[in-house]
Amino acid sequence: MEKVYVITGGGSGMGLATAKILGDYGNVVLVGRNEKKLLQAKKELEFYDSNVATFACDISDRQSVEALADFATGLGKVQGVLHAAGMSPHMGEAETIMAANALGTLHIHNAFRDVLEEGGCLIDVSSMSAYLTPRIVMPTRFYRLALENEALFTKKMMRWLQLFPKKVRSGVAYGISKHFVIWLAKQDASRFGERGIRVLSVTPGNFETPMGQLEAEEAQTYIQYNAIKRPGKVEEIAQLFAACLDERMGYLTGTDIVCDGGCIASGVGPFTRK
Repeated sequence: MEKVYVITGGGSGMGLATAKILGDYGNVVLVGRNEKKLLQAKKELEFYDSNVATFACDISDRQSVEALADFATGLGKVQGVLHAAGMSPHMGEAETIMAANALGTLHIHNAFRDVLEEGGCLIDVSSMSAYLTPRIVMPTRFYRLALENEALFTKKMMRWLQLFPKKVRSGVAYGISKHFVIWLAKQDASRFGERGIRVLSVTPGNFETPMGQLEAEEAQTYIQYNAIKRPGKVEEIAQLFAACLDERMGYLTGTDIVCDGGCIASGVGPFTRK
């Protein structure tokens, strides 16, 4: 059977750039909320002779993600999942961001853990916000609740976020949710490892993507601290994703890989300004 690669957030940006590479190795399933956008991306990939399918999915909805996993297995052996879908602070309220980024990632893990083939890999995409948000803000003691009771996890998260001024809650929710993504990838490494599957996270810096355009002004604040003083190109991080998904990287799991042009390495923090 043909190998299958599932890419959430595959309609544009990093996901689409990675699909252009993975299309040479098997069937690609582009996943997103906007079906029209997915079909446009599919048309672009078919120009490269890739075998492409699309699936409209709301990752914050567990049943929608389970349906995605069923769809993917119907196409072949699921070899890799790149979970790049998510919401930025400019795209919704705090609760919506937490549901999409934190619970959405949990849904992907639970749906694909028993679907991925032995030797397969799942990559979660985090954000520099996970490192730049002060650690004292992170309610890590509540993270494990997500594994046991999603409703209680959400309740605790929202109570915590209500401690912050309303105007910053979406940003704080984003930082926490992306910190949770890194935690979950590390937490689940052993559970996936029992089936010979790798799971890790990748933390991008500022990249030239549609989401990045929404945050362009803030991005400039941090790019000045980079070792490479420009935004990243999606083709650059797509090569990293493709390499990590490769079966030959069979010992790489349970870690976060930062690809940010050297921003975090500079020691920049949330209160740093030149």
